[in-house]
Amino acid sequence: MSLADTLQAGWYEGKPLPWWCYPLSKLYGAVVEVRWILYRHGWFRSVRLPCPVIVVGNITAGGTGKTPLTLALAEALRARGYRPGVVSRGYGGSNQEPMLLGDSPDPVEVGDEPCVIRASGVPVAIGQDRPIAAQLLLDAGCNVVIADDGLQHYRLARDIEICVIDGARRFGNAWLLPAGPLREPMSRMAQVDFRICNGVHPQTGEIPMRLQGDSVRALSDGHEQPIANFSGKRVHAVAAIGNPQRFFASLAEHGLDVIPHPFPDHHAFMPADLTFGDDLPVLMTEKDAVKCWAFIQPHWWSVPVKAELPTSFYDDFYTRLAAKARISPMALS
Repeated sequence: MSLADTLQAGWYEGKPLPWWCYPLSKLYGAVVEVRWILYRHGWFRSVRLPCPVIVVGNITAGGTGKTPLTLALAEALRARGYRPGVVSRGYGGSNQEPMLLGDSPDPVEVGDEPCVIRASGVPVAIGQDRPIAAQLLLDAGCNVVIADDGLQHYRLARDIEICVIDGARRFGNAWLLPAGPLREPMSRMAQVDFRICNGVHPQTGEIPMRLQGDSVRALSDGHEQPIANFSGKRVHAVAAIGNPQRFFASLAEHGLDVIPHPFPDHHAFMPADLTFGDDLPVLMTEKDAVKCWAFIQPHWWSVPVKAELPTSFYDDFYTRLAAKARISPMALS
């Protein structure tokens, strides 16, 4: 078992963890606390942009559904007349310099999640220095910035914070890294504006979110068909995301006979990774599909998902945004 698997089993299944995880967790917590104090008292400076900044993130390591929520927010903002852009670190990509993405970005260079967001038509900028990257969006005409996975990036001042929670795995054993999955202590949850629960059993104060995926898209030519057409059929399912089991379970709920193939989050796929010795359909997430364009096969499909949230969330979100917005009505025309 790899170290990553050992840690995951300890965080979410109560299995024993290496002894050194606990002192490192205490040290990590001290660093997090000192950093927070330095920003809170102004010794570390946050950069305030001349437009609203919305941060979408989580306090656990791994994926929780942040990118689908980011896309849903961008779509909703555009419907209201805003011009949103997304800033991302570009995790997994080789380029960490501030960069405004073109129409066909390379996931090897800029990361997989920015490519998925850019494919939706939303302007995207990446860079380790997110305030500088965000300025590229403003220069391109955006008037609202969404920071994807930016909850812990305090150098970029924010107006609205949204924390996404994995409804199935929650916060694991509630220890800080590496003894648990937490990037920040649980007390951080009281400071965010919205807590979104992706999946089952939202708790008090949490807003339910469902990832809906009823179709599949051929990687070879982009045509779509209902996922119900695969019901009862045996398929290979590939996922290199924070919680691959969520993807496998969603396919099983549609009646597919799933052969699961989990990979580490942000895995860089090679043709051999997807060679299974048969002609069964291969289904994968959109985030994984963008990394396979160079060697696609006709029986490979992506499964696009859309985040569904209650209307009441959007009503509250727009109200809060209007109170924070530094945009004149004329700027939206």
